[in-house]
Amino acid sequence: MYLLFILLFPLLLGSFLLIAKPAKAFGLALGGSIIELIISCILLCDANTGKLPTEFISNWIPEAGLKFALFVDGINGILILLTALLVPFIIGSTAGSEKANDAKYQGLILTMQAALMGAFLAKDAFLFYFFFEASLLPIYFIINLYGSENRTKISFKFFVYTLFGSLFLLIGLIYVYLRTPGNTPSADFETLYQTASVLSTKEQSLLFLAFFIAFAIKMPMFPFHTWQPDTYTVAPSQGTMLLSGIMLKMGTYGVIRMIVPMFPAGIANWGNWVIILSVIGVLYGSIIAIQQKDMKRLLAYSSFAHVGLMSAGMLTLSNEGIQGALYQMLSHGINIVGLFFIVEVIERRTQSRDLDQLGGITSASKVLSIGFIILSLGSVALPLTNGFVGEFLLLKSVFDYQLTIGIIAGITIILGAVYTLRMIQKSMFGNASKFSINFEDLTISEKLVIIPLCILVVLGGIFPTVVLNYSQPAVDLLSKWIK
Repeated sequence: MYLLFILLFPLLLGSFLLIAKPAKAFGLALGGSIIELIISCILLCDANTGKLPTEFISNWIPEAGLKFALFVDGINGILILLTALLVPFIIGSTAGSEKANDAKYQGLILTMQAALMGAFLAKDAFLFYFFFEASLLPIYFIINLYGSENRTKISFKFFVYTLFGSLFLLIGLIYVYLRTPGNTPSADFETLYQTASVLSTKEQSLLFLAFFIAFAIKMPMFPFHTWQPDTYTVAPSQGTMLLSGIMLKMGTYGVIRMIVPMFPAGIANWGNWVIILSVIGVLYGSIIAIQQKDMKRLLAYSSFAHVGLMSAGMLTLSNEGIQGALYQMLSHGINIVGLFFIVEVIERRTQSRDLDQLGGITSASKVLSIGFIILSLGSVALPLTNGFVGEFLLLKSVFDYQLTIGIIAGITIILGAVYTLRMIQKSMFGNASKFSINFEDLTISEKLVIIPLCILVVLGGIFPTVVLNYSQPAVDLLSKWIK
């Protein structure tokens, strides 16, 4: 029941907000998201100790062998936690704005959460695909209805681009599904792993490409990233937080859950090229980020660079690479949501995100400045921050895979520090500009978003074993399909 609850509760509450349009939508949405977080934490803790069932299975389309199957383990548990954790902050970030009691806006955020939860909870591959696609609808309307200039054109491009990529995933899934043994095929992950393990090298190679294109567009990864910078920039801040903090993790999760155990022979053929492309993406994203003046666009390219390193680490097929990617998904989600919120706070007060028009904000709000620095240092992987743990494991996996690629990937640490420190220096320090001269200090509601996220950055850097020990048994089980 806990599994069903965390899937259906945000969907039902979000639907109620969309239909009934209550006046106090903010309180309902925030309260509901906190309840979702509490129940998710209970589920993850008790499922890990064996006190609660870790699966829910019911017939969906019995004639086709498809089941409405949900489960939780140490891999998807991290993404379930991330989704449940970030949505209260995303909803809380609307406090004091015109969107706070916009029932339609809050309802779309909650229905988006339900779709994301469904993708991470799914144990049936076609159920995963259903939620993978369903998540496009609420985020499309969030961008199209509440985005900035050119939102219609850019949201349409995003929708069509990602939908097109998903067709490759559907074709690949159908192919493997039809090859499952027995009179009634099955799309259960374990069954698909067994089926894929006996496919020929040629079949695995082609299927790897089909699956990877779909996930690479969703992440996004170089060179499938062209929708991302514009979409992140045009989307309202909460939409950007959902996209960068959680939605892109469906792509990285799909690689770990489906590609890594199903197509090791395909990875052997194509993995080296994909890792090279991933590292190129890290460098490209970092270099472009250095040149940006718009803070939101800078963070978009920063996020793109982080995803490239996750992709490279995962496809080394090493324990460190998979664990590093999982930890980095959690850390990146926390850091990037906090950073995008700070950019929104600055834009609310100055009506600008242009670094050349800002400066001197520290003198007006020391809490904002300290929070910005902590979240930024987590993003650039300073030791004792959450970003260091995942990035260290990812870089180690790439170094072990191939020294030259590892050295090139390691350069990104320097590039990341360059664009991040430049962003801090130009916005927080120096003389106040005409845009920031009357900058107001943070409100209590804004502090309640920023300060907890900063605490999580530090706790994640000091106590990483809590997460790593939680995911390790599931990663070990997954690894048996790689060999």
